[in-house]
Amino acid sequence: MENYTIVIFILAVMIGLSALADKIKLPYPILLIVAGIAVGFVPAIPDIELNPEIVFLIFLPPLLYDAAFNISFQTFKTNINTIGTLAISLVFITASGIAVLAHYIIPGMTWPLAFVLGAILSATDAVAAMSITKGLGLSHNTNTILEGESLVNDASALVAYRFAVASVTGAAFIFWKATLDFFVLMAGGFLVGLIMGKILAFIIKRVHQNNLVTISFMLLMPFVTYLVAEHFHVSGVIAVVILGLSIARFSAKVFPEKLKQQSKSIWDIIIFLLNGLIFIFIGLQFPFVIKNIPQAQVWPYVGYSFLITVVALALRMLRVFLQKVNLQEAFKKGKHKITEDALLDFKNSLIISWSGMRGIVSLAIAIGLPATLADGSPFPQRNAIIFISVVVVLFTLIGQGLTLPWLVKRLTDEQPVQQ
Repeated sequence: MENYTIVIFILAVMIGLSALADKIKLPYPILLIVAGIAVGFVPAIPDIELNPEIVFLIFLPPLLYDAAFNISFQTFKTNINTIGTLAISLVFITASGIAVLAHYIIPGMTWPLAFVLGAILSATDAVAAMSITKGLGLSHNTNTILEGESLVNDASALVAYRFAVASVTGAAFIFWKATLDFFVLMAGGFLVGLIMGKILAFIIKRVHQNNLVTISFMLLMPFVTYLVAEHFHVSGVIAVVILGLSIARFSAKVFPEKLKQQSKSIWDIIIFLLNGLIFIFIGLQFPFVIKNIPQAQVWPYVGYSFLITVVALALRMLRVFLQKVNLQEAFKKGKHKITEDALLDFKNSLIISWSGMRGIVSLAIAIGLPATLADGSPFPQRNAIIFISVVVVLFTLIGQGLTLPWLVKRLTDEQPVQQ
């Protein structure tokens, strides 16, 4: 009953602050995170530890599905080169860059532990990117690149994380095996998503006259798809994304207008509540994890977190602007069927670079770190890794989240963002 009361209280705070954010023209994720931090320090509120399984089983599937369902498939396909570059190669570049920095600046951070930290913070977050950029008037291409990257890169980060943790526990890292496993996870997730999409389309064709039943199946299927994919040890993230993309194309032909509107209204409410809860929970983690760090280490760890944030942002900017140059060269030479629509200009490149915020998935992975190794000894530097991960997430969400609207306005005032 006590937990039930706290959840209701948090929901009430979240809804009220979301309304306030509109009034004061502040991105609501920022206000919710700050409120979560404040609520977490209230003595009467018990420690609320984020359960990774809750994130991956309850929050992630509907949020990924909704984003994939609403993304433009044609624009996604046009920008697949950029999306693939950011969602796969940039993830591993960022993980490596953070690992090098962490190894040399954080006392006691061995190479395997540094790569664990790098993997945790390597991927941008779909929820954060879409929530903070919503309403900023970004071009359709830019929105699709950010959403597409965030939908796919979780799978890359989870693979990097799994191998990094295995190396901490003493397992040998074999590059060809890791590469093969990565492609098996991705291809397996793609196949599961495709099959589940066909099954859902088959069902909807026969029940689409009943709006409630149709919408109920669409609400249920992301969870089922994620569980099926995880059961077969392939990427649940990719499976849900493919499900969303395939059903979006199917629904455009089959769904009557009334059903589309009813479905959208229900999904909008669900996504609003889930998004709000996620940002409150992100804020709540800071008071919880700070208690596990020696007082003398708090400020040094905050400093390390800031440096990691800067390095992650710098690597992202370098990779995005390199992609801009590569696309222009390929377009001039007529290679890889790069169209003019896929090209990036300076302003969009800068916006995409600045939109690389970390979020709920990074937190869930960090908090899900095993408490002990196979021999029963404590997982080394676990509290430090979790604390740094939480602080980096807060730095990216609050720092980049607060400055992104200003940056977009400044750039669009100078010249309209390329459509």
